[in-house]
Amino acid sequence: MNKREFLKVSGAAAAGTVVSRMLKAEKTLAAHRTNWAGNIEYSTDQLFIPSSVDEARETIRAASKIRALGARHCFNRIADSTAAQISLEKLESMELNETAKTVTVGGGVRYGKLAPWLDAKGYAVHNLASLPHVTVAGACATATHGSGNENRNLSSAVEGFELITADGQLHSFSREKDGGNRFDGMVVALGSVGVQASTTVHVVPSFQVAQKVYLDLSFDRLEHDLDAIFGSAYSVSLFTDWQQNRATQVWLKRKVEGGQIRFEDEFHGAKAATVKVHPILGHDATPCTEQLGVPGPWYERLPHFKMAFTPSSGNEIQTEYFVPREHGYEAIRAVEKLKDKITPHLFITELRTVAADDLWLSMAYRRPSLAIHFTWKPEIEAVHAVLPEIEQALAPFQPRPHWGKVFTLAPEKIDAQYPRMAEFRALAAQLDPHGKFRNAFLDREVFG
Repeated sequence: MNKREFLKVSGAAAAGTVVSRMLKAEKTLAAHRTNWAGNIEYSTDQLFIPSSVDEARETIRAASKIRALGARHCFNRIADSTAAQISLEKLESMELNETAKTVTVGGGVRYGKLAPWLDAKGYAVHNLASLPHVTVAGACATATHGSGNENRNLSSAVEGFELITADGQLHSFSREKDGGNRFDGMVVALGSVGVQASTTVHVVPSFQVAQKVYLDLSFDRLEHDLDAIFGSAYSVSLFTDWQQNRATQVWLKRKVEGGQIRFEDEFHGAKAATVKVHPILGHDATPCTEQLGVPGPWYERLPHFKMAFTPSSGNEIQTEYFVPREHGYEAIRAVEKLKDKITPHLFITELRTVAADDLWLSMAYRRPSLAIHFTWKPEIEAVHAVLPEIEQALAPFQPRPHWGKVFTLAPEKIDAQYPRMAEFRALAAQLDPHGKFRNAFLDREVFG
């Protein structure tokens, strides 16, 4: 190597070192970090918080193993890592494309930030989860959902995304460019193929919603009227403690059409609430979105909880199973038989419906679904003891557990519920051949 070549090579190396240092993400070494509910303590004290996409790329390129960390609203170890985690919480850009009817958001944007900004511009997303505290990227990666017979999950609105792969490269994928089939395999990927730097979702014109709560709906009404009850509003939720053969509350969220809204005095035998209520009886209703039929913006009615407050109970554990909606009544009755084992450890159960989609790892993949959601007291041993019995009761209905919540179903039983699982594994192997983004949870539940 002559002097000129040496200077050229050494200069390039030095420049690379400078760039690497300039792009170094903030790193924390905090022990005893937990998820939102506090039931999971992460297995690494290394958390990288980049301030830019380039910093995120460099962090990922340099890592041997790493997992993306969103709003920490998962209740199992899906986001855990024994090596390092990366949070894109500082990447909060939002860009509306009115021509394409899409909005593109950075990896750290939460629905609670996106929604009012979008509404001010005259647009909305088609639905929201029960709480607005989750990130768009994290919610879409795990098939998070709201409710409504005609409403698909939040992931179904994804039109494209920018993905940082294991080599630190930034790739753009879109439904239009990459075709529905392969793209549908990448949307709900559980963080196993890369880290989403940005997500592009479809938007609709802004709309108003009014919410009314009814008390004490007999389960007997569900035998013949389940579809009618869940189809009676844009979004419907039934809450139950599994006692006394009834749903303790029915939450109806109806679109305001032409400035008009109408609610019945009585709904399938349930009486209208006259004061604002919390889904968990006896809890303060202040954190809940407005009720009593008062119209308001979509983002202030579709979630159950306001962004400024702690949602639900806070210190809790969550579980959810999806069954075919056509077997919803039978599934409810099957779980009800375990009521005396469930109720002592339960805050509340919520029943919702979700329209079918084509996303390979979505819990509603090609199956209109009833979602049976359990918000448990923080009694992990008791919960783990009763879950196998619930799963056995639901076995005839081929349950699919929520990827981000607590379950005990054997991996082979989960695998059997996803016809495209083998194709997904092959796709993930192409995008992350050395498993940089995999962890023990994914190795066991998806890739085992």
